[in-house]
Formats: sequence, structure tokens, C-alpha cells
Amino acid sequence: MPVEITWWGHATCTVEDSGTRVLTDPLFARRLAHLRRRRGAPPPPAAALADVALVSHLHADHLHVPSLARLEPGTRLLVPRGAPRAVPGLRRLGHLRLTEVEPGTTVPVGDLRIRVVRAAHDGRRLPVGPHRSPALGFVIEGEARTYFAGDTGLFDSMAEEVGAVDVALLPVGGWGPYLGEGHLDAGRAAQALARLAPRSAVPVHYGTYWPIGMDHVRPHEFHTPGEEFVRRAAECAPEVAVHRLGHGESVRPEVAR
Repeated sequence: MPVEITWWGHATCTVEDSGTRVLTDPLFARRLAHLRRRRGAPPPPAAALADVALVSHLHADHLHVPSLARLEPGTRLLVPRGAPRAVPGLRRLGHLRLTEVEPGTTVPVGDLRIRVVRAAHDGRRLPVGPHRSPALGFVIEGEARTYFAGDTGLFDSMAEEVGAVDVALLPVGGWGPYLGEGHLDAGRAAQALARLAPRSAVPVHYGTYWPIGMDHVRPHEFHTPGEEFVRRAAECAPEVAVHRLGHGESVRPEVAR
């Protein structure tokens, strides 16, 4: 069965591999605090169907409790260690099978292995809150090895810790006019691609949400990261096939056999 990846916007993707559906950082809202969805309709109800959902860190645009509440009863939910203590709303999601994980954890789901890796990112729930939970990436191992980076900056041991992968889902932008420390922009994501050397890549985490009232403030930061990543990737890692998807679009990337 071919591996299929669907991008729903922001960091939310469905990875279908070996008969198992994996959902990353579910965010189905039209509006989140001061952000509104400016491109692409919210994902359809079918997007919430998954065997397992992965949460990379505690920021509200990655751990969104109302979106998690839409998951079907019995869905596995992998969250960073300490998340239920830091985000009390998680405790109300009794219909989900929640597991706390940290770098080095491996969780079997169906015929997949979900391997948890480190991310170089501030994983706190609030910018001034205590450091209680790590920021994570995930490697989904089945017919393909798919790396979902969550939010991360470049770090020296990235390729070593992530390992060999077929597909990389890399963040290339943000939700505001400036990216802080611990993020990849299009250029740094292309450098990560050169280090990881997958067969295929899909840019994510751009062109979906933007602060209300800031439509005319550095709009290129909203519109162009995907195109810029394609251009930079062709320079840094020309052997990698980059699939720039629209919201709700899918791709079946080539994987090693």
C-alpha cells in the first residue's frame, strides 16, 4: 500500500502508512486567540479520523484541546512528558488513550513504530511558564520512514538523532511577521534537508494562520515561505523531491524499497 501524506494546513498532516492513519498536531479552528485562518477552509470532519495523533509541544497552535476533543473515542494520543500537568484540559479528554512520551521513546501503533526524537524549540505552554515538557519530533516507521519535525531549529546532531528517513515534513514559516529562536525558516529548512537527505520533503507550518489586523504587515512572510523553500531546497539538496501541497492536497511520495 503506498504511503500517502495530506497537508491540512499549519502543522496538521495525515500520514497513512501500513493501514494506519497518523495525525500530526491537530488544529481545526478558524480562529485561535489573535490568529485567524487566512488560507484554506478548515479541515473536513474526516481529517479528525486517525489511529494515533501526535502532539509535538505544548504551544496552543500545536496542542489545541478543542481540536483534540474532536478525535474519535479510543484514538491514541502521544503528548510530551508532563503535558497533562501543564495543560489541565487534557485531563478532560477521557475518550482518548493518552501516552506521555519523551525523546528515546518508541511506541508501536498497528504495524507502525513511532520513534520520538528531540526538537530544538521552547516547549512551554506559555512563553513565561515553567519548562515542564520537552519539544518533540517524531519518526513514523512503516513502509516509509517519515519525519515530522514539529517546531524546531537547526541543531548539530539533527541528522544523527533523526536517522535515515524517506520523507521529511519540515516547518518553513510561522504565524506572524517574525520567527523567533528555535524555528526553521525556508533557508534553514533547506539546510536541514541537506543534512537529513530524505528522498522527499513536504513544507508545512506556513501560509495558514495570521494575526488579526496584520494583513498588510510583511505579508510576504505569510505568502512566500513554501515557494522560497522549494527554491532553496533546489540549491541545497537538489536530489530531494519537494512536494509543495495546497491545503487538503495529498501526495504519495516515492520511498525506498
